[in-house]
Amino acid sequence: MKNYSTLGSRAFSIFNYVFLSLVAFGCLLPLINVLAISFSSKSAAAAGYVKLWPVDFTLDSYVFALKKQEFLAAFLVSLKRVGLGYIVNMVLTIFIAYPLAKEKSEFSARNIYAWFFIVTMLFSGGLIPTYMVVRYTGLMDSIWALIIPNAVPVFNVILLMNFFRGLPKEIEEAAFIDGCDYWRTLFKIVLPLSLPSIATLSLFVLVGHWNGWFDGLIYMNSTSKWPLQSYLRSIIINADTMMSASDEIATMRNVSNRTFNAAQVFLAAVPVLAVYPFLQKYFMKGLVMGSVKG
Repeated sequence: MKNYSTLGSRAFSIFNYVFLSLVAFGCLLPLINVLAISFSSKSAAAAGYVKLWPVDFTLDSYVFALKKQEFLAAFLVSLKRVGLGYIVNMVLTIFIAYPLAKEKSEFSARNIYAWFFIVTMLFSGGLIPTYMVVRYTGLMDSIWALIIPNAVPVFNVILLMNFFRGLPKEIEEAAFIDGCDYWRTLFKIVLPLSLPSIATLSLFVLVGHWNGWFDGLIYMNSTSKWPLQSYLRSIIINADTMMSASDEIATMRNVSNRTFNAAQVFLAAVPVLAVYPFLQKYFMKGLVMGSVKG
């Protein structure tokens, strides 16, 4: 007698694999097309011959992009933003989540602080009050304007708090018996055990800062201080930003705005594409454990 439940589960699994593979491939198609355009010649891209494979392969667009001072300056601004923003976000997230993960008997004001942060997720002052705060605190046109307004990601705090609460209480109790205080327990025991959740939140923070573009437009008065995504938005909207100097005239023979912009867009995606595979194995484990425990 056939086991129809087993056959049904196998069929369902096969369907899921095929369907999700098609969805993943569909998500990759735009990136593959941009990559193909960036490696193609000016004439092939202009004629619309490029689909998923480069036509008249050339590296001229990448060579020109890496020589473009505006692109390199924006790239460095984004690197600086990611470095400082990651440190600020993760330090504050850990230092807020750890005490909020304690029981009320250990931290009597826990509920007050928890609701204080949760309310900020539900209600926001809006763009104009936020802009006024940034302006009158002297943060305008500085790298800190891109970091301080979002210094405490409350969603990340809740995920990490729930992960901390899911850790066995006996581990901390044993540490206290051995003479550890809260600081040593946090850094020597809790954080090493929370590596999956920390890696997951690290991915959220890195991608969030790297892809941020709107705050660069409203808080930076000088275009030379724009992060990379703000710069890319400007060149995509303005189609005539590629050539600016007389010594670049020769480049126009091999590079068009379309191939040049495609090269810059793909270069901007490379850092995230390089980091994600190292953090992906922690992603689902950290996200699930941080959302259902507690």
